[in-house]
Amino acid sequence: MSATAKLLVADLASTVHQLPSRFVRLIDDRPNFSHVRAPTGYSFPVIDLHNLHGPSRADVVAQIGQACERDGFFLVKNHGVPEEMMNGMLRLAREFFRLPECERLKSYSDDPTKTTRLSTSFNVKTEKVANWRDFLRLHCYPLELYVNEWPDNPPSFRKEVAEYCTSVRELTLKLLEAISESLGLPKDSIANSIGGHGQHMALNYYPPCPQPELTFGLPGHTDPNLITLLLQDQVPGLQALHDNTWFALDPIPNTFIINVGDQMQALSNDRYKSVLHRAVVNSETERISIPTFYCPSQDAMIGPFKELVDDKNRAVYRQFTYSEYYKTFWNEGLATKRCLDLFRVE
Repeated sequence: MSATAKLLVADLASTVHQLPSRFVRLIDDRPNFSHVRAPTGYSFPVIDLHNLHGPSRADVVAQIGQACERDGFFLVKNHGVPEEMMNGMLRLAREFFRLPECERLKSYSDDPTKTTRLSTSFNVKTEKVANWRDFLRLHCYPLELYVNEWPDNPPSFRKEVAEYCTSVRELTLKLLEAISESLGLPKDSIANSIGGHGQHMALNYYPPCPQPELTFGLPGHTDPNLITLLLQDQVPGLQALHDNTWFALDPIPNTFIINVGDQMQALSNDRYKSVLHRAVVNSETERISIPTFYCPSQDAMIGPFKELVDDKNRAVYRQFTYSEYYKTFWNEGLATKRCLDLFRVE
């Protein structure tokens, strides 16, 4: 297969010295690294979850609520997911993306409705400019419905990923309880409002890029789901928008980066913010990131909690199903206009 015909960026990267034209963005739609602030310019909060189930729970809940309202992003430590398990996931991702091309392509699909698929960029069927990223997307809750679809190479993939998914789900449910309480609601409010629950994850692979200033791994977007928990290696690349400035969220070992998704913003009636973020690439080294996307079930009806709506705080969003929202998100793509704006009450 010629370099220009390669389906995956991982296989293209080693064959080119100049960025192929399909990845090159217009001048005003490039990363503009000189305008990105270092992490020292603004500090996203790091929240210690050790006391979440102790006498200081109220303090931790308040920190989480403030982070959701002010930042939309925060990091957690002492979260209960073993460091060995986190490192094992990063190792498995590297091993998968280093498999022979023919082996990886067994999982390839450009159909976004497939529950297990390897693909590239974002939505190759609709986008006009490609992104310097490959990804393996997995549905992972309920596990028994999906685990046998997953790749069986590397040999320990299914077992280790299943254990990781279970552990991250436990952490997610703890966070959802805390976020419910931070809104002044019973702790099971969010969990009870999203139907049967859904959990997806992506193993993102960003190879070295010959001209990283011309493209993105992923351009600016918000997450369409409820909440995202990100595991990343020690290579910088994630950036979040705060006060109209992009800030780097550089890795801190043994932490997860948590970000509010669009459904959380809708449920909180705009109190908690789903923030624009993006992934940039570099010319020196590959980067791995593994987001877990926790979602409502497809038939879940989403809208502001009635307890958060009154004469002074009108409902900002209409009622909608998560299925309707997710289809709109994929059809719109990673566009400049935020998908959530399409669901505002006029």
